[in-house]
Order: sequence, then C-alpha cells, then structure tokens
Amino acid sequence: MSGLRFGVIGLGVISRFYLAALERVPGVRLAAVCDRDAAVLEPFGDRVACFTDHRELLAAGGLDAVVVTVPNDLHLAICRDALRAGLPVCVEKPLALRAAEGEELAALAAERRVPLFTAFHRRYNAAVRELCTAIAEQPLPVRSVTARYFELIEEHVGRDRWYLDPERCGGGCVADNGPNAYDLLRLLAGRMELTGAEVVRDGGGVDRYAVLELAGPGGVCGRIELDWSYPGELKDVAVELADGTVLRADLLAGHQGFKQSLWHEYEGIVGEFAGLLGGDDSDSGGGDGSGGAAAADPAERGPDGVDALRVVEAAYRAEAGTTGAGSAGRTDANTGAGTVMGTGAGTGAGTVMGTGTRAEVRG
Repeated sequence: MSGLRFGVIGLGVISRFYLAALERVPGVRLAAVCDRDAAVLEPFGDRVACFTDHRELLAAGGLDAVVVTVPNDLHLAICRDALRAGLPVCVEKPLALRAAEGEELAALAAERRVPLFTAFHRRYNAAVRELCTAIAEQPLPVRSVTARYFELIEEHVGRDRWYLDPERCGGGCVADNGPNAYDLLRLLAGRMELTGAEVVRDGGGVDRYAVLELAGPGGVCGRIELDWSYPGELKDVAVELADGTVLRADLLAGHQGFKQSLWHEYEGIVGEFAGLLGGDDSDSGGGDGSGGAAAADPAERGPDGVDALRVVEAAYRAEAGTTGAGSAGRTDANTGAGTVMGTGAGTGAGTVMGTGTRAEVRG
C-alpha cells in the first residue's frame, strides 16, 4: 500500500474525526493505533498494528508521522518521545498544559528538524475560510474580532471524563476551548495579548464560562466568549471593519447535529499536515487553511500552539488576581463554588450566576 503511514495515539472522542480523515484524504493511510485500553483496539486488530504503550509503537517503526489525541496532561510526554524518535507530530490542541511545556516541545522540534503541528481545527471550517476571503477583499483594516464558543460539555466528552478534571484538562473551557477561539482571532486579526478576563467555575472547580478581552497591534481588539453549560451548540465569529461593517461566520452553518462540522475540519488538518510531509493535499480542503487570507506558515503551528497557551495562562492569572508567574488550570485560587446557569453572555437567552472573578491585566 502507498501513502504516508500515520499512527494515531489515543482513541478517545476526537480520534474518530482523525480516523475518518485518514480514510478520505489522498496520500495518507492509517498504519498503527495506540490506546491504553486494549478493548478499544479490538476493531483494528485485523487492519493495522495495535499497541497499548506509545513507546512500543514508536520503537516498532514503520511510520512517517503520528497524530497525538490523548488527554491534555499526556501531550508533553508523548509528543516529546515522538519528536525524539524523529517523527513529525500532529497534536490535538492544546499543545500542552502550560506554555513552558509547549516551548520545550517547539524547541525540540526545531532541534530535530521535524514538524510539530498543533491542530487548530476551526481554521479549516468552510465558513471561516469564506470569511477570510471576504476580509482579504476588503480595503479596510479589521477593528475587532469576537469569537463565541458555546456547548454543553457533557454532550461532547462521552466516556472521556478527563475533560472535567482540571488537573488533566489544564483547567476547563478556557484551557480546552480557549486555544481554538484564540486561533480564530489570530488568523483573522493577528497575534493578541490578554487585557482582561472573567472566569466562572462550578462547585467542582471547573471553569464553565469565561469572557476574555484581548488587544493587538494598531488598536485591534478581540473578545472570546466561552460557555460549557450552553443547551446545544453555538460557534460563530464576527469581524468589525474600520468603517463599522460587520462580517460574520456561523461555523455550524450547513451541518446538522452536534459536532457534525468537525468532519470536514479534520480533513483540512490531515491534508495540511500531510502537505508538510510531502503528501498530496490537493483534494483535502487543506492548503493554508485561510481561504485566501494571509496565514501563518504551517510549520509555525508549534509556536502558534505556545502563543495560545500563553493567553490561557494569562486568563487564569487574571482570575487569580495576579500578573506574576502561575500555572494554568489551578483550582485553588479564587475559584469559589459558583454555578453557571442559562446560556451565558451574548446569547440573550439566559444569565450567568456564581462567584467567578474579573480582573484586568495591565501590560
């Protein structure tokens, strides 16, 4: 069989989108899978090599790249091992739990001269690509970007309950959805810094609602609204131009059912990653993921992942009321025992109640 040989490490809720993409994107194929739970490997037993330890998968050889889609707290160790083995890595966002870990991985990838690709799937969304094209055709600069990312997290995680464990997830909605939302802001208006954050946690210490305010060069502003208690799913982005014109993209438009938009987005991820390795992504919807707008070089997705982690850490420091060093995902600083009710800010269909804090970060 021809095509780039991919190994998928981790067979949780997100892996099905990668597995489907590996069947549909030209020039790639699934060659191995790995998961600690031997039971989930059974359907693959007569198709590809199966492993319960990623180190055994790496030692067996025969792969051109790996996809890492394991709980967030395992990203550092597994990506580090794969990079040391000389294998290109596509890792599900976030790149790691903390910016320092992401920096370590990015430095290792540069040292070994192999791609480290953080998978920000929303930049491959059809509506986002159309929005990028529309912005590129406008002579006016972008004044502000607002990204909303609402869902009921329990509908998404299935058996992957680690999403609701702040120590394993790195936090809650800020740690897990924040990087995707920030990547949209960065794609549409450039790199930004956090200026303020409101974070509301539930009684278990999981941040389920947050609003992040950001600013970039030239006075451009960004806003991220996150809600893990939304009854359904809402994902959209609005771009305001200098003359007040607002361009919008509904990321779920044309996709029926929860998470249905992800199938084509992950084809874009696999296609672009394969392109870095010499694969054929001409029919994958990959390319630069921008639909015509200027985007970061695909080889820079490792540093992009670090940048997103810095924003996440800044939000948690703002919640804790400090601008000093801190760890993302801590549950012992000003978390309180608040609850999130309704649909969150910006939806006009509910309220948020609790003991979350609001803090301003002065640069």
